[in-house]
Amino acid sequence: MTPDQHEEAAETLFQAEQSGTQCGLLSLRYPGMTLDDAYAVQKQLVAKKLAAGRHRIGWKIGLTSRAMQDALKIDTPDSGVLLDDMAFGNGSTVPAGRFIQPRVEAEIAFVMKAPLAGADSTHEDVLAATDYVCPSLEILDTRILRADPETGQARIITDTISDNAANAGVVLGDERHAVDAHGLRWVGAIVTRDGVVEETGLGAGVLNDPVTSVLWLARRMAEYGLVIEAGDIVLSGSFIRPIEAPPGAAFHADFGPFGSVDINFA
Repeated sequence: MTPDQHEEAAETLFQAEQSGTQCGLLSLRYPGMTLDDAYAVQKQLVAKKLAAGRHRIGWKIGLTSRAMQDALKIDTPDSGVLLDDMAFGNGSTVPAGRFIQPRVEAEIAFVMKAPLAGADSTHEDVLAATDYVCPSLEILDTRILRADPETGQARIITDTISDNAANAGVVLGDERHAVDAHGLRWVGAIVTRDGVVEETGLGAGVLNDPVTSVLWLARRMAEYGLVIEAGDIVLSGSFIRPIEAPPGAAFHADFGPFGSVDINFA
């Protein structure tokens, strides 16, 4: 793709979000689109939002589970940018019509107290840079059709990355824990929608250790001259499948001793 095409694709996604009407698959419009192209589109999309008055509050990591990577035929996670208008309070209600096709995932969030960067970052560096960890829910949305109506082709990884890794919202639980206070591989959640258990999972579903996921992000960002900053929220990746969030849905994620998170949809 050319720089003009990156800009064109980003504008298409920006308008889709503003209008609430999904656009077609970018992977069909731009055959041969690479991962680098997708991240270039994402960068342009985020730049438009920053120019509109938003500011960055952190990062999300996606596609960290083996099942999701196998489904998309990839062997690497992806990442997106968290912006201030994506933050929802624990127990709050998402206004009607805010999202197009929202879904919810359970994750362990890291909040940083020091910058983290560099291709030579280590597991110990992640621990040292982390202020605290807490339970969280991520709200996903897609500004791109999940499948092309004519060919039936499903979205692929370049579509998802371009669309800011399907990023839409973040809800942090009230509890705060030192990063070494719990064995994060064994931190799990029981996620209910309208009182019915929909999904359960363990932190080990995220690259075998959520710390490894944050380390992956730090190393990947180094390739682009980027840094995880002090104060950033980092969503380390979901250990459950995405759960559809229709209007009126109420979600409760019970992380046991780690805490809980709630979000409702008007």
